[in-house]
Amino acid sequence: MRTRLASYNIRKCLGSDGRRLPSRTLDVVNALSADVVALQEVDRRYAPRPWALPPALIAAETDFLPVGAALSAGSLGWHGQTVLLRKGLTVQRVERMTLPALEPRGALAVEVLPAGGGAPYRVVSVHLGLMRRWRRLQLTAIREALAGHEPMPTVILGDFNEWSAAGGMEPLTGAFRVHAPGRSYPATQPMGRLDRVALGEGLHLLDAGVLDTPLARVASDHLPVWADVRVEPVVAAAGPAARG
Repeated sequence: MRTRLASYNIRKCLGSDGRRLPSRTLDVVNALSADVVALQEVDRRYAPRPWALPPALIAAETDFLPVGAALSAGSLGWHGQTVLLRKGLTVQRVERMTLPALEPRGALAVEVLPAGGGAPYRVVSVHLGLMRRWRRLQLTAIREALAGHEPMPTVILGDFNEWSAAGGMEPLTGAFRVHAPGRSYPATQPMGRLDRVALGEGLHLLDAGVLDTPLARVASDHLPVWADVRVEPVVAAAGPAARG
């Protein structure tokens, strides 16, 4: 099964022109032609963290549904994050992870069941901290949390906030292959590959890139990234009894 995954830090729908235009943000999301989109900064920063991207607008202007992950009434996301699923996909499970940080951070794990009964897969949306020490702790916490879950093709994607091409990803070594589809930040003159996709067992990268259009360059301070992947079932390792 082939699917397109995407990630987009929408900066609370605030563009480089100083205008907050949720409809413009959704125009960029629609241009991705993705099946699953991990969004960061969908809510305002301070309590009670009201949404910056209205759910009613998502329903009216896209073919996506946000997973139910609100931090509080009036919010859209969990610590500012949500995952959009194209209609026809089914949410099998949603898990809100609290991550170690100097400021509140979280990850959102969503188990997705494709239309037609294909292999389920897990999408973990992240917006990691600004300091590498905390990013490593956050990735370690995510990996430890996933270790107790049912084996399933799993992708971790989002704003990793990592400028280095090689450093900072050590906690994922051995279980995930980290890809940086291209320069995504700052959107007006992209230099950093901050937005990344980490593929676990059962997920195979077919193609990846950055949506770099005139509209995307003004809609946020990040450009969205996308990855086309092939999904294959993960077979659980046999236990001692099964091995005989």
